[in-house]
Amino acid sequence: MKKIVLAGVLVMLAMTACGDAENEIRVFNWGNFMDESIFAEFTELTGITVIYSTYASNEEMYTRVTGGGGGFDLLFPSDYMIERMIREELLLPLNFDNIPNVRYIDPRFIDLVFDPGNVYSVPYKWGTLGILYNTAMVYDIAGDIVVDSWDIMWDERFAGSIFMYDSMRDSFVPPLKRLGFSINTTNLDEMNAARDMLMAQMPLVRAFLGDHVKHSMIGNEAALALVYSGDAMFTMSLNPNLNYVVPLEGSNIWFDSMVIPRGARNQAGAEAFINFISSPEIALRNTLYTGFSTTNRRAFEMLPAEIQNDPVYWPSDYVINKSEAFVHLGEATAAWERAWTQVLATR
Repeated sequence: MKKIVLAGVLVMLAMTACGDAENEIRVFNWGNFMDESIFAEFTELTGITVIYSTYASNEEMYTRVTGGGGGFDLLFPSDYMIERMIREELLLPLNFDNIPNVRYIDPRFIDLVFDPGNVYSVPYKWGTLGILYNTAMVYDIAGDIVVDSWDIMWDERFAGSIFMYDSMRDSFVPPLKRLGFSINTTNLDEMNAARDMLMAQMPLVRAFLGDHVKHSMIGNEAALALVYSGDAMFTMSLNPNLNYVVPLEGSNIWFDSMVIPRGARNQAGAEAFINFISSPEIALRNTLYTGFSTTNRRAFEMLPAEIQNDPVYWPSDYVINKSEAFVHLGEATAAWERAWTQVLATR
């Protein structure tokens, strides 16, 4: 394993020695999506300092980047947002001569529809969207209920004990799937039906949360929450009453990747960091720290068997086949944003 890391290190040191950019990179990532203790090791290996900040949604990241703020060198957007940024020529093609550790990425995560040929992106994490529920609270409220459908998020018995996610695309998944529609619909009638269903749910919702949902569920603040699978893994490890399910109607399967925005000041440094993150040992540490499923084949093989076989961490083919990945909605994005604004206005 030391040989694997060393190969990447030598490439990074060689790039740093060329001095073709500043000795820092500005990284913009999801909150709690990386073990920040690795930054010092990267700096020691390359001389490049990591300036790190976080965002709570793809839309927040997009607004910050397109608004001219931040001057970032590396981003971690999701599938549909990568597709959008490629179409809008906001990303730089990657120089894979600087990223030899890409060979450790599982082939199933290569050449996905949002970036054919992986011209602009290197896969980082993946997972599902589902319901995190507190078994003690749920059964106390509703008896021996089976949690297997999005219907429970509209069950009036749980009024004031439901957290939704403060994200347009994610929060529309439950009503769309409940209605039997695609999560990528551009049909205005389907869009409005999902909007109305979310507005009808609003009196039951305690709050729309971002990263804080994890700590709230660990603290037994609500019975139900819309969360990502990695957040479920993290919270379940700290509260034995928590469980996670992908509803039978299906859900979202998502992929987050590393990309370099056009205008980055240190592309070589960002590629060195991508290579560092893609080494099996660092990928393993990041997945153990975050709870999110790794795209790194070698890192997965190094995980304990109980994690490899956990259906929350690595969902079954049935769950995957029932789920959809987000795609960029194109001109329909504006209509979806109006619908989301209308939903939030009822809070």
